[in-house]
Amino acid sequence: MPENNSFEERLTQMASEVKTCQKNYGLTTCMTCESLIGCELRKQYVQVTYESMSKGEIGGFEF
Repeated sequence: MPENNSFEERLTQMASEVKTCQKNYGLTTCMTCESLIGCELRKQYVQVTYESMSKGEIGGFEF
């Protein structure tokens, strides 16, 4: 299982990719993007966010 830092690094990388995409489309949020539904990048970002919050464990989160 990856260390906690690995989760944070992946989250930081994905957040950067999402921000770059938003910038490329002239957006400040994904919510106004016409490709929001079905966006693979957004789906990956949500998955990495979940993994970061749960630190790879099934179930609950550490806040």
